[in-house]
Amino acid sequence: MQKQDIYDWIAKELAETFEIKPALIKPEARLYEDLDIDSIDAVDLIVRLKQATGKKMAPEAFKAVRTVEDVVEAVYRQLQEHGA
Repeated sequence: MQKQDIYDWIAKELAETFEIKPALIKPEARLYEDLDIDSIDAVDLIVRLKQATGKKMAPEAFKAVRTVEDVVEAVYRQLQEHGA
């Protein structure tokens, strides 16, 4: 899975699951401040990532995540480490 694929999937999930307007979803958008994602939503997103990739996403990999691009990078690293 390439970074663009990950970004596209995350953007779709944010729009559909959390009812965020697609125009607000950009790589630099801050999850908490710009998109109003709370910690419970973040956990839900990690669970959905696991379902989509079939790979366990380590919660600690997401502790420093602040933007949509950060999520993409964290998922990409996790997939590389787990041989996706």
